[in-house]
Amino acid sequence: MRARVGIGVAAAAALLLTGCGGGGGAAGAADFESEPTGTLTAWGFENADDVGQARLDHAESTLSGVTLELDATAFDAQKFTTLAASGQVPDVVQMDRQFVATYAAQGLIMPLDACFAARDVDPDDYWYEHVVDDVEYQDQVWGVPQFYQPPAILLNQRVMNEAGVTDAELDTSDREALLSAIERMTVLEGSNPTRLGFDPQGVAKAALWMLSFGGGTVDDEGAPTLDRAENVEAVEFLKEVYDAQGGYANVKSFLDSFDVFGDGNAYSNDYVGAAIWDQWYPNVLTAYAGDIEIAATPLMTQDGEPITAAGGQAFVIPTSAKNPSAACAWTVALTSPDAWQAAGEARAETTAGNPDRQGINTGLFTGSPEVDTTLRDQFADAAGFPGFEDVIATYYEVAAEGESFGASPAGQQIQSELQNAVTSAVLGESSAEEALTQAQDAAMRAYEQVAGGE
Repeated sequence: MRARVGIGVAAAAALLLTGCGGGGGAAGAADFESEPTGTLTAWGFENADDVGQARLDHAESTLSGVTLELDATAFDAQKFTTLAASGQVPDVVQMDRQFVATYAAQGLIMPLDACFAARDVDPDDYWYEHVVDDVEYQDQVWGVPQFYQPPAILLNQRVMNEAGVTDAELDTSDREALLSAIERMTVLEGSNPTRLGFDPQGVAKAALWMLSFGGGTVDDEGAPTLDRAENVEAVEFLKEVYDAQGGYANVKSFLDSFDVFGDGNAYSNDYVGAAIWDQWYPNVLTAYAGDIEIAATPLMTQDGEPITAAGGQAFVIPTSAKNPSAACAWTVALTSPDAWQAAGEARAETTAGNPDRQGINTGLFTGSPEVDTTLRDQFADAAGFPGFEDVIATYYEVAAEGESFGASPAGQQIQSELQNAVTSAVLGESSAEEALTQAQDAAMRAYEQVAGGE
């Protein structure tokens, strides 16, 4: 339903590869310089929370001559391509950064370098380099990034202590020690786990594990590289991790039984010794701070260096946008330091007013290192909960160690083929090498269709 509101989270995108190619369309004619006025149509901010609403309100206050019409529903790829084909697509659309290059290659969205120049924004100075890399394709920037949710390993120290496992043993660069720790923490009834030593999120986070092994899913041009030797090694290790805990099928069945957001979560009930989680999840656990014993440690490369990856969303401006000047001004306003300051203040107020949060503010991860530091200094706090203090510090520290997964015009297809291949390999249906070779062939066909092999 389209609602007329003030002026902004969500929705990861699954995108259609409809192969028009080219990139840019009529983007060169876009006027980003003129004073923003008139009606601006935008699609995003489904179920806006305190952070989202504060940013919406800020953007509205800076664009007094603009009336916003906001479609606050989840992004849908089929809906987007249908609207784009009819010329009725909104002026701004919010989507997952990982798939921005797909629409850039199809010529459905505009490059935004001129938008940034018109608003005196230097992406390379404002956002983390790896965040910008997510939305850069053919030497142009195609999206305005927002948020950066770095993954790290969230530890359950109660389970670890019971099993005699130390933080150092969960160093992912020491595979032998890690597997030993996993086996000691895991509790099996037959082959069914009743406690996991470690949830690597091996299918959902397969690309992250490949980066940690020195591999990656795409090259600098966006072509798929799923069958790299380092990727095969990463998947083979993930299978070892799952096999040590009863096998992937049994692990997944156990994980699916968790109430991730409620009383049945893994940390309150000691269902897991450690798990990969993005930065947002400790915020969920604040309600249970008095009942859990957590800490965090970075995922490590095989060379022993911290690593994380730059997940998040972006705003794009379709090539058929009717009000590109207002679209540019609005997206820049939403991601400005002032907007994030308003968001930080709103989150601090929410934290203080909600006893379930127990005074714990895990901070905001905006995609901009300078803004992150400012907000951390003002608002991040977990006084009285040393485990949460360690978690907050770990996520902030690892954010600087991020890498981009890379931008590809065949991003959705690559991810689909990757997850299918990893699932097959960890289930033992095929070897990691066989599964990734087949996935690479399929992903390359999609890439060549969409990008012409460029």
